[in-house]
Amino acid sequence: MSFTGKNFPSIAVDAIDSLGDNLSINIFEKATQEGKKVLLFWYPKDFTFVCPTELHAFQEALPEFEKRNTILIGASCDSNEVHFAWLNTAKDNGGIEGVTYPILADTNRNLSSILGILDVKEVEHPEYGTLAEGSAVTFRATYLIDETGKVFHESVNDMPLGRNVKEYIRLIDAYAHVQQHGEVCPANWEEGKEAMNATRTGVAEYLSNLN
Repeated sequence: MSFTGKNFPSIAVDAIDSLGDNLSINIFEKATQEGKKVLLFWYPKDFTFVCPTELHAFQEALPEFEKRNTILIGASCDSNEVHFAWLNTAKDNGGIEGVTYPILADTNRNLSSILGILDVKEVEHPEYGTLAEGSAVTFRATYLIDETGKVFHESVNDMPLGRNVKEYIRLIDAYAHVQQHGEVCPANWEEGKEAMNATRTGVAEYLSNLN
């Protein structure tokens, strides 16, 4: 099920911060009550391979998200205890020491199930009935949520494919431009480039300027 254009599910999930404090975070309420955008990114597992490269990449870009009034939150189905152990593992040992944004611990898989991003399916066993098949961890799903709690972007990568953090900054810039100016952002739009009016005249003028 796609949530683009809809409100993000209003459900509280366990989380932990870099200090080891146990939290409960409702993404929808965090966006609406704090009046900020939220970037929520899911990754499959702690202590794996592509995952720490992504968490560090998002950390390096954290000041850029903060400048854009955007909260950054990671998420997986690992527990707070596993998250904290990984947070205290050095980068040169495959850890995420230095990551400061909170990480959701969706151990009961309530939110990831609602979002439909788990690598799992039901199969029938002749003796034991319905069983789960798959890893039951999440794909690399990313959600951008605005200040009203509405999802304005979602994407899902398969396990081996790391994300390009700069693309999410571009999407946030584009959405902020739409919010501020009422224009729409064409293909490959970046901050400072020309946008256009969502009319036949607007697209004609924009395309004519490409020549």
